[in-house]
Amino acid sequence: MSSEEQSGNKIHPKSGNRMSTTTNAYNDNIDLDGGEPEYGVAGACLLYCSIILTVILFPFGACLCVIKIVAEYERAVVFRLGRLQAGGAKGPGLFCIVPCTDEYKQVDLRTVSFDVPPQEILSRDSVTIAVDAVVYYRVQDATMSIANVEDADGSTRLLAQTTLRNVLGTKTLQEVLTDRDQISGKMLATLDEATDPWGIKVERVEIKDVRLPVQLQRAMAAEAEAAREARAKVIAAEGEMNASRKLKEAADVMSESPCALQLRYLQTLQSISAEKNSTIIFPLPIDLLSGLMKK
Repeated sequence: MSSEEQSGNKIHPKSGNRMSTTTNAYNDNIDLDGGEPEYGVAGACLLYCSIILTVILFPFGACLCVIKIVAEYERAVVFRLGRLQAGGAKGPGLFCIVPCTDEYKQVDLRTVSFDVPPQEILSRDSVTIAVDAVVYYRVQDATMSIANVEDADGSTRLLAQTTLRNVLGTKTLQEVLTDRDQISGKMLATLDEATDPWGIKVERVEIKDVRLPVQLQRAMAAEAEAAREARAKVIAAEGEMNASRKLKEAADVMSESPCALQLRYLQTLQSISAEKNSTIIFPLPIDLLSGLMKK
């Protein structure tokens, strides 16, 4: 026998490797192990009568009332005379019940997703925001999901709403907008710990949308625009300062040689004449103007 057959698989492990559920730390009044309960005289009589009736009706009524089928992704929790039957959840495949005394509840083990409705939350810096999320969970223990809580799905949904409000109430608006992964991880840990006694495994929590008031959106847009304009002015001023420094260095180089200034004149005339225009420029030496100004 291979090691995989000995240890079972993830969907239905071998009974020898299952964790014992004899004690119920969540609710002492509920025995999750089932064991061999005492049904009393009336219960035993009813049970024996049901078995005899099943034998009499075999195979016609027995096929309809006794043999049940659950799919690969489902489990059946069986109660006999109101007591949890030993052996844990049944399935997948065929299993038998006793008519009139047994009842069972099917539990889906597939991953379920639901949207958390938008929650109006007051952040730590006194900003009102509306936040919604999505939660993915699955049932990992069918017996606990039936015995320990009345409605596992509804309870998980309500707990997700409360957890979202509690976690985001301790965050500022900036943290809510930038630390979504951290908030999702904290919500996941809190929900998983709280729903563990219900047989629920929370797999993933994601923040979908953060809605801000219209006035706050306008104020943030104006603030961002002002910040961009301020950065643009600083960049333009730095450009002017760098350009003035380069012009000063160029002037110092030209002042060392008078021919350099004359060559610059000629270069400027060449660049102007290359364009198609009717402008005529006559260069006038600066030395001549300085002499006329002295007179």
